[in-house]
Amino acid sequence: MKRQNKITAGSDVHLFMHAASARARKLTARMNGGHCSQKKLQALFSKLTYQPKDNTLCIFPPFYTDCGLNITVGKNVFINEGCCFQDQGGITVGDGCLIGQQVVFATLDHDPLPEKRADMLPAPIVLGKNVWVGAHATILSGVTVGDNAIIAAGAVVTKDVPAGAIVGGVPAKVIKYIGDKE
Repeated sequence: MKRQNKITAGSDVHLFMHAASARARKLTARMNGGHCSQKKLQALFSKLTYQPKDNTLCIFPPFYTDCGLNITVGKNVFINEGCCFQDQGGITVGDGCLIGQQVVFATLDHDPLPEKRADMLPAPIVLGKNVWVGAHATILSGVTVGDNAIIAAGAVVTKDVPAGAIVGGVPAKVIKYIGDKE
């Protein structure tokens, strides 16, 4: 998955993805199944991602992922409720990022040929430092978002976002840059 090679339906890698998904569903069910303290959520997130426990992470459940093994989160990150991290292609969230409600990170595409449609094409999503992703935004596979950028609520990000840019719309386009005068 991390090599970004095509994943053929029914292959050993594809079967591994199903097993990883079952593991992720069990752990996220524990995260989402009632009131948990931030310390408990941080511990479960650490177990889910195999990353060291981070006391600066703040996560509001419910949280969903279909793998968990390819998520890397920096320091002082906030993840609001209802987010979906499809992380087989890899998701990196830089220090100081704010992720709004019900944001979707989608790191897999399917082969466009109908006879190969079940095959998957993973590509990572990378957020730089201090990125703010507004509620209900969707970021698609292969996208890198530069430091300090803002993704407007409801945006669908299909291509890289420059550092300091404010993007919005479907597909997302640069609206302006932080510090630009109206």
